Amino acid sequence: MRDCYCTVNLDQEEVFRTKIVEKSLCPFYGEDFYCEIPRTFRHLSFYIFDRDVFRRDSIIGKVAIRKEDLQKYHNRDTWFQLQHVDADSEVQGKVHLELRLSEVITDTGAVCHKLATRILECQGLPIVNGQCDPYATVTLAGPFRSEAKKTKVKKKTNNPQFDEVFYFEVTRPCSYSRKSHFDFEEEDVDKLEIRVDLWNASNLKFGDEFLGELRIPLKVLQQSSCYEAWYFLQPRDNGKSPKPDDLGSLRLNVVYTEDHVFSSDYYSPLRDLLLKSADVEPVSASAAHILGEVCREKQEAAVPLVRLLLHYGCVVPFISAIASAEVKRTQDPNTIFRGNSLASKCIDETMKLAGMHYLQVTLKPVIEEICQSHRPCEIDPVKLKDGENLENNMENLRQYVDRIFTIITKSGVSCPTVMCDIFFSLREAAAKRFQDDLDVRYTAVSSFIFLRFFAPAILSPSLFQLTPHHTDLQTSRTLTLISKTIQTLGSLSKSKSASFKESYMATFYEFFNEQKYADAVKNFLDLISSSGRSDPRSIEQPILLKEGFMIKRAQGRKRFGMKNFKKRWFRLTNHEFTYQKSKGDQPLCCIPIENILAVERLEEESFRMKNMFQVIQPERALYIQANNCVEARDWIDVLTKVSQRNQQRLSVYHPAAYLNGHWLCCRASSDMAAGCSPCTGGLPANIQLDIDGDRETERIYSLFSSYMGKLEKMQEACGSRSVYDGPEQEEYSTFLIDDPQETYKTLRQVITSVVALEQEHAQHRRDKFKKTRYGSQEHPIGDKSFQNYIRQQSEVSTHSM
Repeated sequence: MRDCYCTVNLDQEEVFRTKIVEKSLCPFYGEDFYCEIPRTFRHLSFYIFDRDVFRRDSIIGKVAIRKEDLQKYHNRDTWFQLQHVDADSEVQGKVHLELRLSEVITDTGAVCHKLATRILECQGLPIVNGQCDPYATVTLAGPFRSEAKKTKVKKKTNNPQFDEVFYFEVTRPCSYSRKSHFDFEEEDVDKLEIRVDLWNASNLKFGDEFLGELRIPLKVLQQSSCYEAWYFLQPRDNGKSPKPDDLGSLRLNVVYTEDHVFSSDYYSPLRDLLLKSADVEPVSASAAHILGEVCREKQEAAVPLVRLLLHYGCVVPFISAIASAEVKRTQDPNTIFRGNSLASKCIDETMKLAGMHYLQVTLKPVIEEICQSHRPCEIDPVKLKDGENLENNMENLRQYVDRIFTIITKSGVSCPTVMCDIFFSLREAAAKRFQDDLDVRYTAVSSFIFLRFFAPAILSPSLFQLTPHHTDLQTSRTLTLISKTIQTLGSLSKSKSASFKESYMATFYEFFNEQKYADAVKNFLDLISSSGRSDPRSIEQPILLKEGFMIKRAQGRKRFGMKNFKKRWFRLTNHEFTYQKSKGDQPLCCIPIENILAVERLEEESFRMKNMFQVIQPERALYIQANNCVEARDWIDVLTKVSQRNQQRLSVYHPAAYLNGHWLCCRASSDMAAGCSPCTGGLPANIQLDIDGDRETERIYSLFSSYMGKLEKMQEACGSRSVYDGPEQEEYSTFLIDDPQETYKTLRQVITSVVALEQEHAQHRRDKFKKTRYGSQEHPIGDKSFQNYIRQQSEVSTHSM
């Protein structure tokens, strides 16, 4: 048995590592890894390692797929035989070389040939043991001769600039009489080759490390006496055949895409179609929804679609439209958003993009603590280790669950605004569709925030950048138990114990069968699904978000009124912010949420009082003192959150009060003077996403282009339904078509846009082919391609003779 893990590499640079599967000769990983490739590469490589009891890693074998072969295996499961790995086969990088063959006339008038070999530079050499000190040896070799020369060592660089020239005597006249190591006076040039070997200078006793080699027959100089090109380094050709041992095989599913992105105006027709998708009636006839219909996997469509719509600020209305349409088709409230629909995948992708920072600030500290503490939490009696106590383990696990549950349910004010807007639309659609089910407005949101966001992040923290590496087996088991419990707490299901297959989980869950947990979940869901909407009064019933006693300064509505400080009961709902003398009294003041222009701290010097903040309205600011700094922060956060999307929000404010006829901060005399400091604005979770809209449109074009057959078949389905208006033909039943005429119209526009872009791409490829020089820095000469090139050169030479 072995303890194995797999790495994903660009050439030899590791970019991802799987978990370790222990004690298995047939390990299953089941891990997805997605990355943008930031540089050029030759091979996408996968290495299998075995970790022994001393935590040393020995390599078993590798799979290396050449870049140009990736399309052969695109998006399909393939078994690859593992290949042996040794120092002579592990190469990467390229070399820039120039050869020049010159005729030299000797003193006697005879003609001989000399070869000048200029090694200019290398790029992308591997880093060996943390550094690279490369040098090159240049050898002129033939059947009966070998002459080698060496460059200087370039310290600490994997892109060395050598620019050194070496001269070799190639042929000599028959009259040449000096003795030398050559056995022949004349030698056929076709039998000679230049060999360049790259090495890493090492201080270790084992000698220098081989980095790769290059062999160039002098045949290349038959057509021209000067030849210059870039070459890929190759593995050492030592004449040994690879070992026949069967190292096993690796099953991979590789999805590789490479797009050329034009300037923005090329994409206008297709981009405009996609961006107006939310306004199309019905939404199933929109270009974005059609993309989800023709793609083999909804996820394939959701990734570029969400990024594009996020970039242009259109993701919320589109998701609201497709989610509302899905809810209308749902018959049972218990199955709401349970399928892998386009709406579900788009919401998942939005949470992944916009919510990553939210996960970091919410879960990362406690996950790190769990990973470091290693407290035993196994509650399955069958799996208990010797010396472990079931009651102690249950208590450890209960404390972890309680802590994480509290952290999550208190994090509502940090939830990104775009997520809150989406959750609000889900809540509204579900409540409208299932009016008799009072809990559906909660379960519609919890099915995403708990089931698809927090629970997976707890279960696999490394996939969400919460931990740098996969967790060990004990910690992984602890996180699995926590994730199951949190998921069930957030689901608000009627019979909690029945939702567990394992009896020990049902027993453990009895700790949490209290109303306070359900209430905390509902309060959290209320906050994250009632913020930032354009119509704050669209729900008739107001939702209480926060309340409590604070001290406020009289606003001075009357000209000669007293501006003193009084203790008041403050109450915030999704509709308004009010205060009254005591809890339950009639409000003395009511501020509609849409009137809150900013919520900011107030400098202590204003009234010589700590923990003060201001709620800024169109005509005045309300100054409030909280009981402590934590409470002040909480009020500022929740008030900022509910007013985040107000149309008239300020960009500047006065950090100090207006007293005695002027602002204390900037000394301006007018009480209506514009602010002097920028507002703190959004919460940290509302980060700007670095998205290239043209690139995402190009990706969507590529998807439409690859599924052109399905687009045409969908057109046929629209025509069939429009003409016959009968039952759907079986071959068209995979498409969702609510309005055949509107769908057909959109399809025609999509196909027209895609065909126009295809023509541009075809022209670009033709132009690129004309300009591409084989052997340039962008297209170095490789092993097989180089042999083909030499053969073509020989054929040309033979034909000309």
